[in-house]
Amino acid sequence: MLARRFTIVCLLMSLFGMFFAILVAEAGRSPRAWDEATRLCRLACPTNLRH
Repeated sequence: MLARRFTIVCLLMSLFGMFFAILVAEAGRSPRAWDEATRLCRLACPTNLRH
């Protein structure tokens, strides 16, 4: 009974740890160059050159 509860707690903590690691990794990542280029191109490029 104690081993089963310990297993459940360990699984829940590992899920929380993975979720927290994803949040930290996303917050610390710098924006990619091509994301900013497409945003600028949508604002400044002539419409006849876009596909």
